[in-house]
Amino acid sequence: MDPLVSVGHFVEPSKENPQNSEISVKGLRDKGNLMKNRTKSSHICDMCGLVFSSKRNLLKHLRVYSTHNSVCLECGRTFSDKGHLVSHLRVHTCEKSFSCDVCGKSFKYSQSLKSHFRSHTNEKPYACDVCSKALSSKHSLKIHLRIHTKEKPYVCDVCSDAFSYKGNLNIHLRIHTNEKPYACEVCSKTFAQSCHLKSHLLTHSNEKPHACEVCSKTFAQSGALKSHLLTHTKEKPHACEVCSKTFARGDHLKYHLLTHTKEKPYACEVCSKTFAQRCHLKSHLLTHSNEKPHACEVCSKTFARSGDLKSHLFTHLKEKPHVCKVCSKTFARSDSLKSHLLTHSKEKPYACEVCSKTFARSNYLKSHLLTHSKETIHACEICDKAFIKRSELKVHLVVHTKTLQL
Repeated sequence: MDPLVSVGHFVEPSKENPQNSEISVKGLRDKGNLMKNRTKSSHICDMCGLVFSSKRNLLKHLRVYSTHNSVCLECGRTFSDKGHLVSHLRVHTCEKSFSCDVCGKSFKYSQSLKSHFRSHTNEKPYACDVCSKALSSKHSLKIHLRIHTKEKPYVCDVCSDAFSYKGNLNIHLRIHTNEKPYACEVCSKTFAQSCHLKSHLLTHSNEKPHACEVCSKTFAQSGALKSHLLTHTKEKPHACEVCSKTFARGDHLKYHLLTHTKEKPYACEVCSKTFAQRCHLKSHLLTHSNEKPHACEVCSKTFARSGDLKSHLFTHLKEKPHVCKVCSKTFARSDSLKSHLLTHSKEKPYACEVCSKTFARSNYLKSHLLTHSKETIHACEICDKAFIKRSELKVHLVVHTKTLQL
């Protein structure tokens, strides 16, 4: 007879009947107490041969043979046969009876071990019907399909952001908890993700292992190389559903969408000013601390932002790597070239919401908006007269200069 069908009964001790600890399994009466003569480290099930690390876990396991119905007494879940119940009980006992002969990693289920073993053999028997990508397990295929279905079953309880993978949700939650469990052993800087720490460590070694096959430029991170390659292909696969503008990177599209929603989820705790991007908030916070952590190695001048330092370095090199394809004029900064190109296209993408007047540059619009608010922010330190535009203050200061000369 199949041992899984040979059932008896197991009665746990209780407060009412503390002596009620009999284990009786049909067909095993002659063996006496199942735990007799067992050592502390050898808790073996006489029914199926499974080994357990503790007597408690063995007793939990024996319950599968003590009931005619395949019902888990821990959680009430029912199963079609005893074998499935035996496998399920490992969830409660945390036993990992199946070990990999190659690397020693252990698993609760034989199927999990089988799937893991494919990582050593590189076997990938499951293929995606949509893109033909091969995967090592049925579970991996199921998760992969979410890329195509856009399914995001894991939702953040704090901000309602949804994710395709549970691991991504767990990482995202650290934004809210500000948890950064990965610390750099060199400078003690902490990170929310291990991959971010790994990338950061390259800044100490100055190692750039990822090279572009087109122009040979090297990068510390594979993601940076991936983004760089789009500059050669000019590919912009991420399109805005509102205005159809396209972007090379998904995160750039995400930030762009905030211009439509006017959403600014990142708030400064000092002055309550809000920002669309976390990096902008980070830069803004330096205005309160007056911290300038980025120093020029040539003249020791310090800057609050790494981008400002990068732009400053061109003043020493006299290098202007950004060339206008229309008139061949060169620029030290890419954003300067971008602004210059508008003079050729006559494009004025920045519109005033009050009077609809358009401008080629965002700072022109910013100055213009002051004419509506009548805000006077540029004050003369000599006579306290105030002006809307800095250029007007500059002209005004000449008056004092001439007076002093007289």
